[in-house]
Amino acid sequence: MYNTWEELKSACENCHRCELCETRTNVVVGIGNENAEVMFIGEGPGENEDLQGEPFVGRAGKLLDKMLAAVDLDRNKNIYIANMVKCRPPKNRDPKPEEQEMCIEWLRTQVRMIKPKIIVCLGRIAAARLIKSDIKITKEHGQWIEKNGVLMMAMLHPAAILRDPRRKPDAFDDFLKLRDKINEVCDRTYE
Repeated sequence: MYNTWEELKSACENCHRCELCETRTNVVVGIGNENAEVMFIGEGPGENEDLQGEPFVGRAGKLLDKMLAAVDLDRNKNIYIANMVKCRPPKNRDPKPEEQEMCIEWLRTQVRMIKPKIIVCLGRIAAARLIKSDIKITKEHGQWIEKNGVLMMAMLHPAAILRDPRRKPDAFDDFLKLRDKINEVCDRTYE
């Protein structure tokens, strides 16, 4: 088991558990406050993330940052962002179940080290793995559940909002629900 972030990052960077390691440019471990009470989890790095080594830095990441800012959240201050898999699937395809399985221990370690009060799953892939396998993201986003003492919510993936901008009001409403829940359960309040 890894006890420091440096140990975890080094182990991730040297991982060869699945074939995703063969085509990666960078391992995308995560970014943010390692003591955050709120953790966001996406599915996996895309092309920009693979090139820069940081999650959510492309168009979807820019939209995510805007929505975060609207509720006083910031990847560099008060949240942590990670992904189900740490290496980019070819052509940005969904991570296969076996790839998720090979990578899940890295994510579990991150959750163990951060100890978030709230986990937000961005998109169907993360929500299906972490909340419930048959989740219908378009119908069940924005709903709270508790698992192992952690409050969890699925949200629409920012890339899905870019593909269908009519979903933006629903997505923003989920961020308002998140802000309200943070104010209710976290030590820090958010405007």
